[in-house]
Amino acid sequence: MLQKSIKLADSTKKNSAIEFVQWPIHSSIDEKGIDEKILAIQTTREAPNDNFGDQTSPYQAFNLGLHVGDCAKLVESNRTYLQKLLPESAKIQWFEQVHGNEVAVISQVSKKAIVADAAVTSEKNICLAIMTADCLPILLVSKSGDEIAAIHGGWRPLAANIISNTFDKMATPAADIYAWLGPCISKNVFEVGSEVKAKFVQKSECFNLAFTAIGNGQYLADLHKIAKLQLESLGINQISTLAECTYSNDKYYSYRKNSITGRMASLICIL
Repeated sequence: MLQKSIKLADSTKKNSAIEFVQWPIHSSIDEKGIDEKILAIQTTREAPNDNFGDQTSPYQAFNLGLHVGDCAKLVESNRTYLQKLLPESAKIQWFEQVHGNEVAVISQVSKKAIVADAAVTSEKNICLAIMTADCLPILLVSKSGDEIAAIHGGWRPLAANIISNTFDKMATPAADIYAWLGPCISKNVFEVGSEVKAKFVQKSECFNLAFTAIGNGQYLADLHKIAKLQLESLGINQISTLAECTYSNDKYYSYRKNSITGRMASLICIL
């Protein structure tokens, strides 16, 4: 099985640094499990082992973001460690995310971060890496296992149609796409203003379902619900979720809770 080829450190640890993405239960590729052809993992802020990081630092153990004020040397060390866990042929493509709606089509890995908030590839061994710390990571894979995408689903990219822009770059029909929605700030704590709700509701009244009024023109927003509504509007209905709250769960980084903080990564690769 593919997962056995990933050299996880301390795989028995309750909150490990690396976790495997769980796809829709009925997903399959060429009558085999999706994990036989696609590598998809997410990181946490937890240390892979006791030699990592300083738990008293705001960046803690396994920060992968170079843009957050952490020591660049330590971040590069964390990225190198992550790279070494992967199969030797798989190389990580990092991005400079700007909360926009640009989608990059990747044909080869660049050492320089690519400015984009989503990416698509049909090439083997290119590992797309999306960083988050409350925003919603979204991974897409074709039923045939020959096309993948990774999306940075903050509310701004979602409002700017990042999901549909990504789908437009893909060759796979909607009915043959599996989607995974990862951990993000939850609907119980993600407070936004009426202007945020308006950006979605003006697109469709259905987005009213993703906002709960709490008074004084403020709402609780459900990023998972927003993304599901957008995916389903495109015909993508095979969706799995990891509905863990990054704000409430200490194993994740949360920008809303701690403005000085690190970043997790969600990665996907065709092998």
